[in-house]
Amino acid sequence: MQLTLKNSVIALNPSILDGTAQSAVEDLLREGESANTLASYRSALRYWAAWHEMRFGCQIHLPVPVSSLLQFIVDHAERITEKGLASELPQAIDIALVKGGFKGKPGPLAHNTLVHRMAVMSKAHQIKNMANPCQDAKVRELLSRTRKAYAKRGVQPNKKDALTKDPLQLMLASCDDSLRGRRDRALLLFAWSSGGRRRSEIANADLKFLKRVSTGFIYTLVHSKTNQAGRDRPENDKPLLGSAAIAMADWLAASGISEGAIFRQVKKGGQLGPALAAAAVRDIVKYRSSLCGVQGNFSAHSLRSGFVTEAGRQNMPLAETMAMTGHQSVSTVLGYTRAGAALSSQVARLFDEEP
Repeated sequence: MQLTLKNSVIALNPSILDGTAQSAVEDLLREGESANTLASYRSALRYWAAWHEMRFGCQIHLPVPVSSLLQFIVDHAERITEKGLASELPQAIDIALVKGGFKGKPGPLAHNTLVHRMAVMSKAHQIKNMANPCQDAKVRELLSRTRKAYAKRGVQPNKKDALTKDPLQLMLASCDDSLRGRRDRALLLFAWSSGGRRRSEIANADLKFLKRVSTGFIYTLVHSKTNQAGRDRPENDKPLLGSAAIAMADWLAASGISEGAIFRQVKKGGQLGPALAAAAVRDIVKYRSSLCGVQGNFSAHSLRSGFVTEAGRQNMPLAETMAMTGHQSVSTVLGYTRAGAALSSQVARLFDEEP
């Protein structure tokens, strides 16, 4: 069947995507990507551009030569030399990158950061449909040997401590009945008790997804790292019961929030501001741990790892734990579980056990 269109509609060439459609495609791709991922990509690409211009005296252009990638790796990865650990990045460039705000501190990048920077450069070539120099055999082999070299030296990722039940209770005790204290109590318990929510999920929590039930609340997590398509799953519903429900009800009553963001800035004088940024969740965790004197290297992720670790300590069913956290990998959850159960292991006391 042939359809007749009005003259004002211009037929498109099916083999070529016009500029407007290409822009729409890019908009959808950008909107579908998480804010944290986009921010990390931008940060990495800014660093690449600054490093390249200082190192080679010219702006970076794709595709990047393999030799430049190899130089990037040896500039940022430490190796053992006769004089000790060393890398190839000139000190003057290192200092300039720090002063320019492209690096947090002088010295080699953490191995995870180096791997991430290389992954972002690889992604940039994929998006542009260019031959990917990050897949070159020399680059892949150097990255593989670098990882093994770090492992042989005992270098491990800088993991944050798990915020398990006992330190969390001390932090909650530091939350008074001021508006800020009520907010922090509700936020910490919401994040921890609903399965260890990520900081972006906490910052984006909206009242329209919170339903009051007879035993407390149900929060529907419609979008997460492991459900970015927003598929309707039974495990999207996260229960808030007991102390978490009481703290949430108390915060909503005290703040008067009736729509929009659940967790908001509290300004001087007790005035509510806009929704908290994701980084503010980390700041609240650090502030409360410092206030109550809890020892540990905590961050927002400590709430998530703490929930899983505590579930392992208390021998909670793995399936129920994963339903709450949203983890798709059993090995990831078991890693937390085993870490939490290490000190209570019966096998570790085998020598002292009576036959």
